[in-house]
Amino acid sequence: MQAIILVGGEGTRLRPLTTTTPKPLLPIVEVAFLERQLDWLASYGIKDVVLSLGYLPDAFVAHFPNNRFGDINLRYVVEPSPLGTAGAIRFAVDELGIQQRCVVCNGDVLTSLNLAEMENFHVEHKADATISLTWVDDPSAFGVVDTSSDGRVVEFIEKPKREQASTQWINSGTYILEPAAFSAIPAGVPVSIERETFPTLLAAAAPLYALATKGYWLDIGTPEKYRQAHFDVLEGVMGKPPVMGAQEVELCCWQNGSVSVDPTAKVSPPSFLGAEVGISARVVIDGSTIGTKSSLGPDTQVVRSVLHDQVTVGTSVNISDSIIGSGAIIGDGASVIDDSIIGAGAKIAPGATMKGARLAPGSRAD
Repeated sequence: MQAIILVGGEGTRLRPLTTTTPKPLLPIVEVAFLERQLDWLASYGIKDVVLSLGYLPDAFVAHFPNNRFGDINLRYVVEPSPLGTAGAIRFAVDELGIQQRCVVCNGDVLTSLNLAEMENFHVEHKADATISLTWVDDPSAFGVVDTSSDGRVVEFIEKPKREQASTQWINSGTYILEPAAFSAIPAGVPVSIERETFPTLLAAAAPLYALATKGYWLDIGTPEKYRQAHFDVLEGVMGKPPVMGAQEVELCCWQNGSVSVDPTAKVSPPSFLGAEVGISARVVIDGSTIGTKSSLGPDTQVVRSVLHDQVTVGTSVNISDSIIGSGAIIGDGASVIDDSIIGAGAKIAPGATMKGARLAPGSRAD
């Protein structure tokens, strides 16, 4: 079985991080999210993956310069203009002449879905398309899928009110599609697989099924969920961090390679320190990821936050519930709090307060 990963979106909810880096290439505990997704596909024997590109396509080619990831052969297609989830699939199929069953994945979902179980279900039911479902407490932000007792889809409800939802099983963004499903997608026009293709198949009484599972699932597309992905990896929800050379210092505290931690500093789980990180006196790190070659000055506090690589943090800085891009510089006495996102290479002046802020790459805040 081949795979198509839809990675063409602009990741607007994670700007300014995604101004310079496509969302699928953002790190989750120092490993690009897309690499984690490819590892998951490879664990089920998939060796041929198509990346459906749109936004910043050259970044993907540069990240995988040999068109390989481990045993996986990567192929690329670049949409001439945004074609939607289904339009992107049809474009990839037509461009590469794909005429076989494919698993299709959204490029922003971290999951432990048992793909072998899903394919067996798909084959047993002779489905043209099978949708993976996941259970959520509040389905109001998602597409709800109602099924019969054998898993056949009977209704789609887009973003119902919480109290009116007929089920809490939602479309989780992983599909297995046969060529018959590809044919149901018009070529060359924007089409949504969720809002158009699947309802079309349902109306035509095509064999459309859904498999409900309760494995791990997370859409990393918001700042809160992006930070949560780091915590979930560190806490073992998705297994131990697959980082070369990682060592467990204490329960759910990890360091990668040589680090310098002052004995008066305190690092609490779940946290991760990248290689060549420098932690000064009386620093407090709690539930955070500190990227490679970053440095934290004395009396600084970092809580529930993600710092990418080569971030420089001054003395007596307060960082909480925020994300700091690569190469950013945070001046002495500054505060970065309340879901702030600081772009790569940005500079925050000493004493400045960033609350719920978005600071563009390379810019300065006084």
